[in-house]
Amino acid sequence: MSGFGTLLYKELLRFWKVAFQTIAAPVLMTLLYLLIFSHVMQGRAPVYGTVPYAAFLVPGLVMMAVLQNAFANASSSLIQSKVTGNIIFVLLPPLSYWDFFAAYVLASVVRAMAVGIGVLLVSLAFVGLSFAHPLWIFAFAFAGSAILGTLGLVAGIWAEKFDQVAAFQSFLIMPLTFLSGVFYSIHSLPPFWQKLSQFNPFFYMIDGFRYGFFGVSDINPALSLLIAFVSLAVCTAAGLALLKSGYKLRY
Repeated sequence: MSGFGTLLYKELLRFWKVAFQTIAAPVLMTLLYLLIFSHVMQGRAPVYGTVPYAAFLVPGLVMMAVLQNAFANASSSLIQSKVTGNIIFVLLPPLSYWDFFAAYVLASVVRAMAVGIGVLLVSLAFVGLSFAHPLWIFAFAFAGSAILGTLGLVAGIWAEKFDQVAAFQSFLIMPLTFLSGVFYSIHSLPPFWQKLSQFNPFFYMIDGFRYGFFGVSDINPALSLLIAFVSLAVCTAAGLALLKSGYKLRY
């Protein structure tokens, strides 16, 4: 396990050395979303019962930051190593593909959790929140960050240039995140768009995460958690298969 521990330490140190960019900047950006949207949309967007819109918005923004930063951590680290050529120093040691996978994904989870906690703490200075089901909050935060960390790993393996990773994030991750109910309840949408939203796996992560705060949600949280962990299993299988084959890493 020393190889896994060393690689994990290297990945943790990589984003911690530039914490202003990797942690502080996402926290500030999410706070700006909160201040702007809560001011503009307060009283205009229907939400659960008597939940104030600003309070409704916070869990969605926290989860959005968690998902985006988990993806960014694994994808940016891997593509940097491939472009600069230092990926060879990770491939040469006798590390199993399980070690490789676990180190990159776990580091992504740690960064995502750090950003999420930072966003939540800053938001509490402006908005009062309840914590109805803390275990549900942790379960969805962990599952979501692990899924996006795995997707970031897959994107980093597939990409050969920085702009390919940027395209993956801009044309897949960002649209799925923004259209997953971060800023609205899907019950405020027309029936067609409600049904379409249910094909977005990010919706279940954010809706279930929000359930942990308010005890209410658009979808049964048990179903959302099941879909999240099935998604994690599928992404994990894909990531491990790519690593085991050496696709775009060894050749």
